[in-house]
Amino acid sequence: MDSNAYLLHRLESWGYTLEERPRHTYLAYCGLDQPFTYVLAHGVVKTSIILKSGKEFNIAYLKGPSIISLLRDEVSAFTSAPFNIRVESERASFYKVPRVELWQNINGDSGLQQYVKEYYRQRWSESIRSQQLMAMNSKKGVVCGFLLNLAQKFGRTVSNGVMIDLVIPYEDIAGFCGISTRNSVNRIITELRRDGLLELRNRHFVIPSLEGLREQIAE
Repeated sequence: MDSNAYLLHRLESWGYTLEERPRHTYLAYCGLDQPFTYVLAHGVVKTSIILKSGKEFNIAYLKGPSIISLLRDEVSAFTSAPFNIRVESERASFYKVPRVELWQNINGDSGLQQYVKEYYRQRWSESIRSQQLMAMNSKKGVVCGFLLNLAQKFGRTVSNGVMIDLVIPYEDIAGFCGISTRNSVNRIITELRRDGLLELRNRHFVIPSLEGLREQIAE
């Protein structure tokens, strides 16, 4: 049993039940007190923060099964949510676990302790890669890197390449890539399509050649 399956198995064995929400439902809002940790079983959510300017800055798309956020300390019943959590798939199912109870259970289970260590290692690695991408590339390179990351998470092989099996609005791409407007994203996407590096099919991005897109990125 892999670590994600083990996590879901343990939650079920502890008596927690799945809840379900439709697309664009918010599970948490940045800065508001939050007594729960959300464990995504199926579906996709987006995490984001609101900058002082009022602009939304996107952090990550997360695909279940996964803990969405372990939040800060282990003993406070309430703590402020570090980011917004919004459902992006048609539906998402999740466990809503009182945060202190979750930590108590984790501390008594060596398998879950290993899961938490890997969770933080993976999030740290993703953060470093994102910072490198933003620092070393033009806007076009950042968008290409973002699309490649999505292909790795959500890609499925189709007849002419790899389709990202998630509808990604241009506003979201701008928010993930630090680009000020969707018009700038539209120009980059148009250029990639013109050069044969990207296609659109039923609102989904198709990448004909992952290597071709990777060549646009400074590493």
